[in-house]
Amino acid sequence: MRNHPQFTAYAALASVCFFWGTTYLGIRMALETFPPALLVAVRFTLSGSILLIGALFMGAHIPRGRELARSAGNGILLVGLGTGGLVWAETMIPSGLAALIITISPFWMVGLDALMPPRTPLHGPTLAGMAIGLGGAALLVGPGAMAGGAAGQHLILGFCILQVGCLSWSLGSMLQRRQETKAHPIVSGGVQQLAAGLAFIPVALFLQGPVHWSTRGISATLYLVTFGSIIGYSSYVFALDRLPVAMVSLYNYLNPLVAVFLGWVFYRESFGLREAAAMLIIFTGVAVVKHAEARRRKLA
Repeated sequence: MRNHPQFTAYAALASVCFFWGTTYLGIRMALETFPPALLVAVRFTLSGSILLIGALFMGAHIPRGRELARSAGNGILLVGLGTGGLVWAETMIPSGLAALIITISPFWMVGLDALMPPRTPLHGPTLAGMAIGLGGAALLVGPGAMAGGAAGQHLILGFCILQVGCLSWSLGSMLQRRQETKAHPIVSGGVQQLAAGLAFIPVALFLQGPVHWSTRGISATLYLVTFGSIIGYSSYVFALDRLPVAMVSLYNYLNPLVAVFLGWVFYRESFGLREAAAMLIIFTGVAVVKHAEARRRKLA
């Protein structure tokens, strides 16, 4: 197995599938200490700095000029707005529910692919898969949203914030794949994380909130820096550079399973038959979209 030419890339993908699933719980715990914008700023400024210091020590190529600007811009989209949206949403909705909602993010990727050159128009099977997945999302979010009250408002707002984050993450991912760079993918990941962290410092200063120091919150933040950002995000960038997008996107199926289980264990987040049915419907819709797009590319 280790002799497989893509063994390192698959190992990186496996770490993404597990560690990113745990970050939903890590974010909820870290929010017990830091307000959302400050958490994003602290997490990615630390992780980006550590990665780039390591790259400098190893003598790796560091992007400069236009290459640096594009990597930084991708980082603000991918890490800053993408992960930042998740962090803000988790102040309103449970971590496991956030993970399930994010599962529909491939729909944004397909939609952007239809809009950005060279445009790939949507066709029947893809639209059918998207309809199935969105039906599952409606089953997941609809009853709580229709119940009204503060909880219903938070659910709707959290869902909308997550969609903005998914759109930003998908756009950043597509731009990252199209960018020609001499830098190693992990170095690019360090640039992106540092750019996102620095971009959120003024946001954190403007949206000041209370900091409640706690051992669990600090430990969760350090966990996010180490396993969510340095190991997890670097593995994602590496796998995205080495493997087909369809293969890398498998983490969309596995992350929610890990997140839902951990959310139930640590916070007793509810997960009943309706949530399980919605999850299966969403997974089915996403699978139909991926299969339809892969088949169309093969025929083309």
